Amino acid sequence: MASIEEKLNDFFNGSYFLVLSWIALVVSAVVASASGEVPHSSYGQGIFFSVSDMLGNSPVASITINIALVTAIGALMQMLNKVFSFVRSVTTLLASSFFLLTMANPLTSSVLHAGPALALIVAVGAFYLFSSYMNQHAQRSIFLTFAIVTTCTMFQWAFVLLLPAFMLGFINMRIMNAKGIIAALLGIFTPFWIVLGLGIASISDFKPFVINSAWETLDISQVRMLVVSIAVTAVAAIALTVVNLVTIINYRRQLRVYNAFFMVVGILTIIAMCIDYRDMHIYLPMLNLSLAVQLAHAFTVNTSGKRYVFVAVLLLWTLCSFVGILFI
Repeated sequence: MASIEEKLNDFFNGSYFLVLSWIALVVSAVVASASGEVPHSSYGQGIFFSVSDMLGNSPVASITINIALVTAIGALMQMLNKVFSFVRSVTTLLASSFFLLTMANPLTSSVLHAGPALALIVAVGAFYLFSSYMNQHAQRSIFLTFAIVTTCTMFQWAFVLLLPAFMLGFINMRIMNAKGIIAALLGIFTPFWIVLGLGIASISDFKPFVINSAWETLDISQVRMLVVSIAVTAVAAIALTVVNLVTIINYRRQLRVYNAFFMVVGILTIIAMCIDYRDMHIYLPMLNLSLAVQLAHAFTVNTSGKRYVFVAVLLLWTLCSFVGILFI
């Protein structure tokens, strides 16, 4: 007969906990939106365009689209691991921990901004990236990835962060020969050529990078809790990455480079948060994604019967963070 600890481990690693995590995300998002304590977020602007006017200021549309994006990210990460097995174990913690980490901060769960879209592009781009491993004819994947990211930068400057992330990723896949470099450059310049060539935008439409701080509409206590929440997430991501490296470094090279991509994304995200600190919540979903990967590793490589403690601590922290930011 299975012990209580084994049952807890199986529960936290199973589909029932995944569903409950998603329900908790939805409920917390609705509560945060209805409370009136979370300000409507600016969608920001990109090189040529701004999507604020297109999406309007509807709280219902904002929360619905945001939850749909977060759900899609969780589903894509589960599919990514099923196809490429970069965690080396069947686990639902990739999605469930991402849902819980999103729930921890009302600014990422109940308000639509560029953050979930950034994480979504990371998840989608990972499919192109991983499938190109050691493939000297993967120029199409390189071109499409950079074309998608560059197109997104036209609507939100934050997507620029993904250009070095994917460049380092493709280099690590050992496919960036002369043709690969040309494909990347074409992927970057083609969207501009199309937009400018067809007259969709002009040079006069150029919008410089501007910090649109959400802090201006938050109470000082909320700002403090927001900073604490993000700092704890960043420290946890760094700590678990270092701990997991001891195991990951012994994987075969293909799995090592897969995991290196999420490590690079996490590092670049923390750097971006330090530089653009007033808009650090925009980068938080990518940091949550990186931490979710490390949590899945920590849970699956640990053979201790008490590994459910990882998830228990995560649950406690997300609840404390959510309540602290929203009500304290």
